[in-house]
Amino acid sequence: MNIWAIGDLHLSFDPRIEKPMGIFGGSWVGHEERLKEIWLRLVGEDDLVVLAGDISWALRLDEALEDLRWIDALSGTKLILKGNHDLWWSGISKVKYACRDMKSLHFLQHDAFAWGKTVVFGTRGWVCPGAKDYVEEEDGPIYRREVLRLQMSAAEAEKLAQSIEAETGEKPCKLGVLHYPPMNEKFEPSGFSEIFEATGVQKIVYGHLHGQNAFKNGPQGIFNGIEYGLISLDKLECCPKLIYQEGDTI
Repeated sequence: MNIWAIGDLHLSFDPRIEKPMGIFGGSWVGHEERLKEIWLRLVGEDDLVVLAGDISWALRLDEALEDLRWIDALSGTKLILKGNHDLWWSGISKVKYACRDMKSLHFLQHDAFAWGKTVVFGTRGWVCPGAKDYVEEEDGPIYRREVLRLQMSAAEAEKLAQSIEAETGEKPCKLGVLHYPPMNEKFEPSGFSEIFEATGVQKIVYGHLHGQNAFKNGPQGIFNGIEYGLISLDKLECCPKLIYQEGDTI
């Protein structure tokens, strides 16, 4: 029951969507085939893969179904988070109903997810105050709404964690996930990082950043006792990152 993570699949299998990622070169050339080959080699049926947003270029839910079916056919259970480009994600109830026959897919929104002795929680996130492209009038309301959503998810995570500890007598691991980086480029505290720290989370993963020049703009490594990891597909070169291995403890 290992836990893996990767973000930014940017799929477009529906013929109505023309978004060939290969034009960006590097890891994006034939990325779907390479991701599938590596995924099937590494991920077991008893494993969980956390997908940190930007799943599909589709604009409507019906256009995203081919991409979601492709993910469903891969090994393991998948926990999907919304990214800024997931415009097809118009409402969690609609998404769950459309994917009701895709039994390996689960969707994270305003709640938390238990996998063995690990609790996963998070939200899409947004550009943080102090970032070079942050504009208060435009970004402030969205940022604060996402902070509230993370608070809701963290509250659900705490309920799950208490239930697991009561049942097993062991304190569960906590994994935080965002699509956006949880800090600005100067790695200053944000509403997101403060909530994560308050929950006692051990690890946080996020995507969104692409290209060598952008990779450095997100926290990587240990900050205030928490391990941060950038898991965008091109950063990982199509290889899902192992986050927790069966038997890991806090």
